[in-house]
Amino acid sequence: METIKEYFPFWNKMSVQQQMRLSDNGVKRSFKKGERLHAVTAECTGVLLVTKGRLRVYTVSEEGKEITLYRLFERDMCLLSASCIINSLQFDVTVSAEEDSEVINVSADIYKDIMSENAAAANYTNEIMASRFSEVMWVLDQVLNKKLDTRLAALLIEESELSGNGVITLTHEQLANHIGSAREVVTRMLKYFQNEGMVKLSRGSIEITDKKRLSETAEPSVR
Repeated sequence: METIKEYFPFWNKMSVQQQMRLSDNGVKRSFKKGERLHAVTAECTGVLLVTKGRLRVYTVSEEGKEITLYRLFERDMCLLSASCIINSLQFDVTVSAEEDSEVINVSADIYKDIMSENAAAANYTNEIMASRFSEVMWVLDQVLNKKLDTRLAALLIEESELSGNGVITLTHEQLANHIGSAREVVTRMLKYFQNEGMVKLSRGSIEITDKKRLSETAEPSVR
């Protein structure tokens, strides 16, 4: 698989045999929007390399409340779906496709073996893990210390930038899942934003009408 080497900065520091093992064990998989790639109850899925689309990594509380930990875009690597490669790491997450997506799925066992043999692979993996956990800790800080209006405003701005046209097509339920809130609470806050002239609510969409004010509301959440 020729494209797989583009996802590993340490590719040239591996032996030819290690390169062949990665290439031979990379399986292309396609997922429709909303489809799960990895679930808490699933066995170790393996390393996921995003070649197309966008993935959402999130956790679910015992009460069934979701909260987005981070997103993965093209050329990103998902390691928490293969947390079994790190000894003593137990971190339950779900990974789903936010839009039609394609990934290269590398066997966890193969990747773990290469990590144990190759210091460059191990160092890169640890860097990625540290970066993802930093994002998770940032999300936890937002949930524990930031007000809902601040977090929702930041999410709306992020979503509008992803859409490219200032219009958000996520449902109130989906927005609530991203920030770990309840749909009814998000609906009330969106109506407040609309009354303040920051957004316009329509059936199936949210349009940002005053990005400056919305950004000011979100400012405490901007990294």
